[in-house]
Amino acid sequence: MKIAVVGAGLMGRAVVFDLAHNPDVGKIGLYDIDLQQARHVAGAFGGGKTVAGRLDAGDKTAVARCFKGFDAVVSAVTYRYNAGLAKAAIRNGAHFVDMGGNNDVVAEEFTLHGAAKRAGVVVTPDCGLAPGMVSVIAAGDLRKFDRPDSLFIRVGGLPQKPKPPLEYQMVFSAEGLVNEYTEPVVAVRNGKKIIIDPMTEIERLTFRGLGTFEAFATSGGISTLPKTYGRVLRNIDYKTIRFPGHCAKFKTMLDLGLGEPGLIDVDGVRVSPRSVFKKVLDNRLTFGEPDVVLVRIVTEGVVGDRRRRQVSEIIDYYDRRTGLTAMMRCTAFPAAIIAAMAASGKIAARGVMAQETAVDPDFFERELAARKINVSRRWMK
Repeated sequence: MKIAVVGAGLMGRAVVFDLAHNPDVGKIGLYDIDLQQARHVAGAFGGGKTVAGRLDAGDKTAVARCFKGFDAVVSAVTYRYNAGLAKAAIRNGAHFVDMGGNNDVVAEEFTLHGAAKRAGVVVTPDCGLAPGMVSVIAAGDLRKFDRPDSLFIRVGGLPQKPKPPLEYQMVFSAEGLVNEYTEPVVAVRNGKKIIIDPMTEIERLTFRGLGTFEAFATSGGISTLPKTYGRVLRNIDYKTIRFPGHCAKFKTMLDLGLGEPGLIDVDGVRVSPRSVFKKVLDNRLTFGEPDVVLVRIVTEGVVGDRRRRQVSEIIDYYDRRTGLTAMMRCTAFPAAIIAAMAASGKIAARGVMAQETAVDPDFFERELAARKINVSRRWMK
């Protein structure tokens, strides 16, 4: 298999690392606008089978030329490029996987269904952590119920040793974080699709041995799940896990307008509050400290003649041996797994498909376990 990876940042290097350890992958192409960075990552993480090249992900001609000869493409760049990259992959007869980040971009990708089907490829958006890994696991959990009716997903990437004032560190792009905290949140309540405000509906939850956390509504985490299961489930929602107090502090800054993308005048200079805010977040909250990813998926419904609840959990830590953060492992590894599944023919579907419908959850979970990302489960009444 030959797989191209666009983006040599944190997630891109983790994708390359995973693919390089896959014996069925013979060649990896790593492309980034920063050629020096791409060469460094290829040398450090590419296992001797990765070639590096310079690519502007917004240059349609260069992208189309770059993807020739590859069986699959993984996007590890910001979401705004994903639709264009998907189009180029389809034109070259390559499967396409991205890590999502924006509902509007995913909707645009779904308009490519006919083109992807005619090209004989599968395009699977939103294949990171959430949505992504949790969606596939949830699909497997739902199959264990005769009549499932509710799905509640809680996910967080956190520092192992939090620091004030926000008890948080940057573990992925500031653009993605602000987007999750500001975009409208989709949920299903009592059988109806609804929109709720982000950073609302705070709840408390506890992970054994780690303490108490808060979870609150954020955008994008369930992506296509309402469409896939909206006629089956009465309730679907997603919340982000943080240390207590984070939501109120961060929301105050957003309420003051620091997340607004428009331009304002500052001493005769037109600046974007959002751009400044993102830069401050990256500068002040990038500690590089060991992190942990927390996942809790609660599925409710009827098994036989009894109402049951299943709780699936993942607790994944920074890997000191490889230098990969928990967020890199839990975001990039699922994308790499799904890209390899598509390229090897283990995904038979063609067109643009949601990961929860295209990916075999049992095979996927075995692949996670091989990477020491383990799901624990317990049944409750």
